[in-house]
Amino acid sequence: MGTPEFAVASLDALVKAGFNIVGVITGPDKPSGRGLKLNESAVKQYAVANGLKVLQPEKLKNAEFLAELKDLKADLQVVVAFRMLPEVVWNMPPKGTINLHASLLPDYRGAAPINWAVINGEAFSGVSTFLLKQEIDTGDVLFTESVVIKEDDTAGDLHDNLMNVGAALLVKTVKAVETGDYVEKPQDAITTEGELKHAPKLFKEDCLIDWTQPVANVHNRIRGLSPYPTAYTFLNEKLFKIFKAEKQLSEPGIQPGGFLTDHKTFLKFACTDGFINVTDVQLEGKKRMGIEEFLRGVKL
Repeated sequence: MGTPEFAVASLDALVKAGFNIVGVITGPDKPSGRGLKLNESAVKQYAVANGLKVLQPEKLKNAEFLAELKDLKADLQVVVAFRMLPEVVWNMPPKGTINLHASLLPDYRGAAPINWAVINGEAFSGVSTFLLKQEIDTGDVLFTESVVIKEDDTAGDLHDNLMNVGAALLVKTVKAVETGDYVEKPQDAITTEGELKHAPKLFKEDCLIDWTQPVANVHNRIRGLSPYPTAYTFLNEKLFKIFKAEKQLSEPGIQPGGFLTDHKTFLKFACTDGFINVTDVQLEGKKRMGIEEFLRGVKL
């Protein structure tokens, strides 16, 4: 059960490991673009290309879908980047339902664990497999794998790393469930540093840059929102997205949010303790581009 590209790596790993995938459940096709052409999920595209049976329920409690799901006679259900499941679904298989989550649980439960780990300046993250229970992301943990977050990694970099590490961990987990060789670890028994960190869904207001913050905080927010949903500010009274930037610690000498530029090679915005030198940007109504190309085409 999955939808985006992140889930495809896991499905592919399970197929290549020789497991019998009796069905793939993904979201319904959605209209997108100017022509509102129906868009298939990344998981559906993979499943169709590999001859796997696909179910696309609108509602997970639909009687027809539940009957189809039961007919698959799955021993185990695997969930990667899908949606909340009702108990009638996750409790169906004899070996239960396992979920792959892109954090080291119990930290960063929620919809955007990859983004928030980078926004908060974490030095490492990871993936966890756990057995589904009623409350979201709270089931007993089976296995975890840590990864280092480099200083300039974006959420996109971490996504790709965790996607591959997670696929391997999922294969390990399914093999362990198959043989019964695993130990369930209740999340409230796992030691974490300080208070639990959360990963709620991101909204547009989370993406607006607050230039009165220190350089490190602003840089982390830009990294943590790149490439999506993307940090932004306003320039020439237009929305200005920033995908990548560099830190410059120094006495800014101008108000936070003010900028300096030579109109050719650099554009930097003042924070409380230095500058954010933007390098990869997109002004409202224009394409994404490097800073030199951007400065050649705009008058500031």
